[in-house]
Amino acid sequence: MNVPSTRQSGFPAPGAQHDVPQRGWLLDRVALYLGREAATIDPTVPLAEYGMDSVCALSLCGDLEDEFGLVVEPTLLWDHPTVQSLLGFLAAELTVADARGER
Repeated sequence: MNVPSTRQSGFPAPGAQHDVPQRGWLLDRVALYLGREAATIDPTVPLAEYGMDSVCALSLCGDLEDEFGLVVEPTLLWDHPTVQSLLGFLAAELTVADARGER
């Protein structure tokens, strides 16, 4: 497997919402489960290409639920397979939850 270089574009604007998951936080969590440095993870590459399995994916879903007070489907990382896609989904979900007063 070739590991692509890290790109730094295509992320939600910093400060767009105070509790939207920051790219660094999410990359650090993903890196922990993959056993690699966060800087080696390209946010546009599917996490399965780095070896993310269902156990790691479910653990990450639990972290997201605990950290942000959301209930997420266990298929979240298959529906949003990259860090970039996941950040976009979470930003939207947190905005809706905040608007409804659910968090």
